[in-house]
Formats: sequence, structure tokens, C-alpha cells
Amino acid sequence: MASEVDQIKTRVVGIDVREARTTYAVVSIRGEIIAQDHFRTSDYPEIADYVSALSERVIALIEENGGYELVRSVGISAPSANYLTGCIENAANLKWKGVVPLAAMLQDQLGLAVALANDAHITALGEKAYGSAHGMKDFIVVSISHGGLGSCIFTNGLPHLGISGFAGEVGHTCVKIDGRECGCGRKGCLETYVSDRGLVRTAEELIAESREPTLLSELDDLNISTITDCCEQGDRVAIEAFRRVGEMLGLGLANYASVINPEAIILTGDMMVAGKWLLKPMRAAFEKHVFHNIRGEVRILVSILKEGERDVLGASALAWDVKEYSLFK
Repeated sequence: MASEVDQIKTRVVGIDVREARTTYAVVSIRGEIIAQDHFRTSDYPEIADYVSALSERVIALIEENGGYELVRSVGISAPSANYLTGCIENAANLKWKGVVPLAAMLQDQLGLAVALANDAHITALGEKAYGSAHGMKDFIVVSISHGGLGSCIFTNGLPHLGISGFAGEVGHTCVKIDGRECGCGRKGCLETYVSDRGLVRTAEELIAESREPTLLSELDDLNISTITDCCEQGDRVAIEAFRRVGEMLGLGLANYASVINPEAIILTGDMMVAGKWLLKPMRAAFEKHVFHNIRGEVRILVSILKEGERDVLGASALAWDVKEYSLFK
């Protein structure tokens, strides 16, 4: 006997695409991650092969955890993704170049509605739904990880995307004329100084110019964690590396806040493991350079969500907003 009412689908799929790894999860209507898995993005330099592999894995995860009849839609987080077009557009840190219609390609293979947005937009959705921005209407989320700096602006409770979908690209604002080369093709972008790659570059420059011994020169792998460890051991060159990065980040955020006047700036990403070594000089530079009428008014927060969960949760929040579509009704 046919049901007299339509059944509500209670799950979505959230996908987080990064340069090295793609994570995908089945998420409940209450934000519970039912099941999650990942694979290496870099194993698929051709986008068609990548979409096929992703589709197969997502279908398998869905079928192993309740089946298609429970899944409403799919949300994807990716660098340089445009929510308005459903495309990844000229991503600097991915192997797929040009304009990639990922949402349409995946929808064709899955038979479900698919929404796509850039990683900063997705992070902000996750923070608003489940994290530090819960209850806020006017805030900025800044994510510093996997080689770049992304951000998303929320005003009056809604994301501000701009006319083309690329509002909030503070990582590609110029902070130094003729400065470091950026993956976007220009020079002096903020992310070249404050991302994890920017930190390593600063540390290498300091090692080369330092006249005092430093633990950094003994490291086989310079990265956020190893440089932070050297700070904990009192290494002055390592501390100086974070001071310079924090000072540049504080300047960039002060300029940003002076234009937007947010209630809070929420920081996320791999760089947050540095803790006080980054945040203390960042906060000092922020208060020094921010517009005086809002000095002391902008809260700077670190995300309370886990790094491995934030973006799939944000992608799942995006999935609930897309118009429902399914070949399996």
C-alpha cells in the first residue's frame, strides 16, 4: 500500500576536496557523522578519473550505511570553487586547471542534487551551524591551511559572495609590493606570508640570515609542528619566524576588520596548532592597525570544531540548502 505522505530524507553527503586528500561522509539531519572515509586526491590528475573514483566511493559508503533512499543531496567543499556556477575555477593548488564543472559532473554520476562552494564558504557554514559562530549574524571566518588563506564574510546571517562568487579573497590582497610570488600568478599576496608555506619560507630566510645557532637548521622537515616544537624549546629564530608571520596576519586582519566591522573573526586551519606563538603577535598587530573606533570590539576566536570534521559538516550544511533532486524517487 502506498504511503499517504512523502517521506523526509534524513541524511546528506558532505565532501571535502583538498590538494592531498578528499574526505567524504554521510551526515544525519542532526549533524552526526554516520560514516566517513577518504582517499588521495593526488592519485587522480585527470578530473574525469577523479569524479568516477569519488562517485564509486560515495555510492559504496551510502549503500553500506542505510542506502540511497535516506540521502537527500550532496555538498562539496573545494579550493577556488564558485557556489554560483558549481565550478572549480582556476584553482592555484589543484592539478585540475581551468574551469571544472564538478557539481554537474558529480550530479550526473550520483543522480542526486549537488552543491559546490569554496572551502572558506564551507568552513563558515560549519562554524555557523555547529561551531564558534553559532548564533552570530555578522562575522568572518579565516581558514589558514593546505598552502593558502581563505575567508568568508557573513552579514545579517547570510554569506556575502559578491557578484561573481569570489568575495572574501583576502589571501590574495597585496601586502608587499613586488613581494613573494603567489600561486595565483601575482606577487606579495597575504597568503604567501601567513600560510603554512609562508611560515616555512620565513623560517628558511631566517636560517639563512641568522648569526646564532638554531634548532631549525637541524630539522629534516620544516613544518608548522616542528617549528612550534622549536619555539617550545626556546629557540629564538623559531619564535621570530612566528612573530613575523603573526605580525603580517594581524595587519591583514586589521585591514579586513576595518572594512567589514564584524562581531568576530574566527580562525581555523592547520596554523592554529602554533597557539600563542602565532596568536600573541597577531593580536598585538591587529590592535595596532585596526580602525580606532572598533579597536577592542572585534572578538578573535579559534574554531572549536575538529579539523577532520569541520569541512564535511560544513559541506553537509550546504547540501541541505540545495533544491532536492533525485533519479531514485
